[in-house]
Amino acid sequence: MCGIAGVVGRDGRKVLPAMMDSLAHRGPDGEGEHHEDGLSLGQRRLSIIDIAGGKQPIANETGTMQLVCNGEIYNSPELREELEARGHTFRTRTDVEVILHAYEEYGTACVQRLRGMFAFAIWDAPNRTLFMARDHMGQKPLFFWREGGQFVFGSELKAILATGWVKPEIDLDAIWHYISLRFLADDRSMFKGIRKLEAGSTLVYKDGKVTTDRYWMPNFRTKLTGSADDIEEQLDTLLRDTVKLHLLSDVPVGAFLSGGIDSSTIAAMMATVGAGRFPTFSIGVREQGFNELPYSRMVVAKYDLDGRERSVEADLIHLIPKMIHYMEEPADPFAVGVYLVSQVASETVKVVLGGDGGDESFAGYDRYSGQRFVDYYCLLPRFFRQTVMKRVVDAVPESFGYKSVAQKAAWLQEMSQFDRGHRYAQSMAFLRFTPEAKEQLFTDAAKNQLEERDSIQKVLRFFDADNATDLVDRMLFTDLMTRMADHGLPIVDRMSMAHSLETRSPLVDPLVVDFAASVPGDMKLHGRKLKWMLRRVASRYLPRELIDRKKQGFGFPLALWMRSELRDFLRNLFRQSRFVEMGLFEQAYMDRILAEHLDGKTDHNFRLWILINLELWHRLYFEGESVDDLRAFTDSLMGPG
Repeated sequence: MCGIAGVVGRDGRKVLPAMMDSLAHRGPDGEGEHHEDGLSLGQRRLSIIDIAGGKQPIANETGTMQLVCNGEIYNSPELREELEARGHTFRTRTDVEVILHAYEEYGTACVQRLRGMFAFAIWDAPNRTLFMARDHMGQKPLFFWREGGQFVFGSELKAILATGWVKPEIDLDAIWHYISLRFLADDRSMFKGIRKLEAGSTLVYKDGKVTTDRYWMPNFRTKLTGSADDIEEQLDTLLRDTVKLHLLSDVPVGAFLSGGIDSSTIAAMMATVGAGRFPTFSIGVREQGFNELPYSRMVVAKYDLDGRERSVEADLIHLIPKMIHYMEEPADPFAVGVYLVSQVASETVKVVLGGDGGDESFAGYDRYSGQRFVDYYCLLPRFFRQTVMKRVVDAVPESFGYKSVAQKAAWLQEMSQFDRGHRYAQSMAFLRFTPEAKEQLFTDAAKNQLEERDSIQKVLRFFDADNATDLVDRMLFTDLMTRMADHGLPIVDRMSMAHSLETRSPLVDPLVVDFAASVPGDMKLHGRKLKWMLRRVASRYLPRELIDRKKQGFGFPLALWMRSELRDFLRNLFRQSRFVEMGLFEQAYMDRILAEHLDGKTDHNFRLWILINLELWHRLYFEGESVDDLRAFTDSLMGPG
């Protein structure tokens, strides 16, 4: 695991050290550079495989090509054997060197042979070409900036900004879409002119031109035809083999263990494929009225694992600046749990396996069954829904709890106004900023600057694609290509790498994702039973109490805190909103939704959270304030006590 950066078309010797320093948290164990005419490559290293000899950049046999890579190639042993048989000579024992020789042998099609998580760049000197690629699901990040004949790339935006060549500018279109979707769609970043290479894509930079191509996406068209028992057996075998591959390491490997089905299944499989008595890492939160630690303890006891757990009191307001610093965009509440458990794990190991991706591939969220329920609700006449039922829904009191009855009722009522594709897209914005809400939040002057205003289309491009026909598969395909690749996995990467910790996710291995896509939809969402097929496999390894428990996400009572401890903070922050001062947001709208939340009329906690993060993000990246500065700033906004 590493951080990589480079410059093409300009002398990068003076700026590369600053670029490398900005990525030090991704690779604290060492660094390497390579320079030649019009090219500079650099890497910060977290030593996992070939600790002594795996320094990058790595050259090919003739020194005409150079590789820098962030990631792990799990099928490297067999690829290495294949390439050596074809006459290639390896300089190191590190897994990522196979990429370089595979490129020599197969050209840009080399990515089709890789099974792992990666973001890499190869400088092909004879052809004066830079070739870059990201892994299938986008576990590893890669950003780039081009102007004239110069091209700059890095594992994080900070590396590009560290050159001093790029003036930070807000990408207003990115903010417009983010506050609805919760992720940055397409190849956008929050900074104008800086792009991300999309998941499952390659990039070629040659003669000042950039060409990108998507080499993979999950295939939902081909379906398995065997019985449920047959498919269960195949999935069990595939997952066990995948987990075993993900244990490739020269240093000890641990596991995140939340007490949920996905991470518990991965940990159980690790125990059964020979990982030894490895450490697991779990956290509880004192502020919550529920705790997942009893369930993680069941797995630890069953397999005699080295369970490490810690109860934490999450100081959210002081955590936000740190998380924004590493995310380089507004932080999500989901990131808090990942940040905290990564902090605990990093005290013991460099590598952990986690359960990310199980819900998105095997239909584990209640929104999947909820979409079907809306169909039943729509059997009521539209006039009746918009009159009688609307009055009933509006009368439900808001408790400000997690997935409250009022919130669910309002969601059902709102979603019944749309058809399936638009409904699913609209559901992403329901708790955040709908198109109607954005029209009120943004000033007319800001809206006139936008190049595209249709956030819904960012979702429909996948939901309406011909890659899936079944409703469940359409939702899963959409989530894998958007929420997972642009939201879930980036959070896991940034929050774990903030602590120099490598996180591996067997459930987003491309073979696993493709297999899940081939499972018939009714074997993933079976009636109202979520994640039915994965639960069947998990039941072979886990206690029944864990399998049957209701899904419980890691979270905090934000809505209630915003009406109590954070009341003064929100009021004071909004009174000096930078986005209002810049003429982008309407003060009256921000004040209105805050008042509605504080008065107990409407739960706006998701919207308020986004606005808080945007304000702190701007101060951090555009005003030059440090994380410590923002800590003092947030303290100054808090009320007495």
